[in-house]
Amino acid sequence: MSAPLQVTVSNTLAPELLARARACAEAWGLPFFQRDKYTGLPEGTYLVLGGDGWTLRDPAGTLRFSEGLARLRIKRLEAGERDDVLVRLCELEEGDQVLDCTFGLGADAQVCAHVVGSAGRVVGLEKSLPLWALASEGLKAQVSSPRHAPIELRHADCLEFLRAQAPQSFDCVLFDPMFGKRKKASPAFDVLRAHAEHAPLPAEAIGLARRVARRWVVVKGARYTEDLKRLGLHPEPTSRFSEVVWARVRGGI
Repeated sequence: MSAPLQVTVSNTLAPELLARARACAEAWGLPFFQRDKYTGLPEGTYLVLGGDGWTLRDPAGTLRFSEGLARLRIKRLEAGERDDVLVRLCELEEGDQVLDCTFGLGADAQVCAHVVGSAGRVVGLEKSLPLWALASEGLKAQVSSPRHAPIELRHADCLEFLRAQAPQSFDCVLFDPMFGKRKKASPAFDVLRAHAEHAPLPAEAIGLARRVARRWVVVKGARYTEDLKRLGLHPEPTSRFSEVVWARVRGGI
């Protein structure tokens, strides 16, 4: 990040927003920036609470939590379509337990929560503090269907979390690490990329995940890169027009 992360509120300075933002800043261990009413913010990196929720803001742009592509994918599933690659590779069923080790803004986790239903369980891990804070507050504000599994989002390193889990404690474990190959994207995605975890996924993570998964470990990578090969993984057959490739390995070892 180009500047220390701070918490603040929108320029209306509503008392209820001030109190909530200060409480969040203290809980997250971040400084609170006191701004004057109806004034702009100095250049920097902020989690900003407004009447419509939280925004991550830096000099490059702004990022908000939303259902986004997850909502489109869920609508397709509700319409009876069965071409969602993640759902197919995980062989997801109602009641399954899923661990998403690279939550980001949670599109995959939200799709999984829909498929596994209220009898299932979805746990998300996000190492980046600003992304975890943005997503966790976004999930709290979301009106989720009682038919979906609740998403348990944790600010955690996936290696440490996986080491602490019992063998075969989840049906599927997912990894969608930040691609090493940068591609054209919206300004909002550029903000996400700037604050995401960029360390390459270590091979150790795959081994740990295979111990924790009962069924599958699924990993996403970018086409025409070494993302999967470096981990000893081979891409599954998918559309040749997609910029994304997927691999899966058996769990339960």
